[in-house]
Amino acid sequence: MNIDLIIFDCDGVLVDSEVISCRAHADVLSRHGYPITSEQVFHRFLGRSTRQANMEVEAELGRALPDDFHVQLQDELFRTFEADLEAVPHICAALDGIDRAVCIASSGSHQRMRVTLGRTRLYDRFAPNIFSASQVTNGKPAPDLFLFAAGQMNVAPERCIVIEDSVAGIAGALAAGMPVLGFHGGSHCREGYGKKLHDAGAAVIFDDMRRLPDLIARVGRKAG
Repeated sequence: MNIDLIIFDCDGVLVDSEVISCRAHADVLSRHGYPITSEQVFHRFLGRSTRQANMEVEAELGRALPDDFHVQLQDELFRTFEADLEAVPHICAALDGIDRAVCIASSGSHQRMRVTLGRTRLYDRFAPNIFSASQVTNGKPAPDLFLFAAGQMNVAPERCIVIEDSVAGIAGALAAGMPVLGFHGGSHCREGYGKKLHDAGAAVIFDDMRRLPDLIARVGRKAG
């Protein structure tokens, strides 16, 4: 198989956090004069960095969000993560079945991933190979983060496969020259979401992590 590295998104792929994140993000934005529902946050900002989302919100508001907005959002997120967050079902079995190097390339901050991956006991399975959009100039859907992760792992982009659950993430991986598997098994994925990932360019879509090792092998053979 012509693949040396599997690059995982974090939220919605390793940890089932997107419903929690969208709700917390909507609550904090609404408190600061930008009324928005968790559903709207889902459609507009899923897979993108908080920095990018804040820039759009501030442009529409015509003013800056409070200096401590990020702290307020993090506090709300971490409080709900500690209470409700779980790993994506069967992710540990999937990781056990993968015989290639793995890493994470997430729009989330390192602090956030320490909380989410720590809460779900996944942190040690990836550390220190955990990369954040905060380490690059442009987050997803730009290719920067995926290229950065591959570079840090000393693997050529064409020898990587990406596991993503967002259209922005799929766009970024394809722009980096990497095939993508689209996962639509998180609690945030509505009916038809898999087709949305397929239409965005995912080579394969799936909703059960137990299928992942075989799908990696299949896509890897095609890439070879």
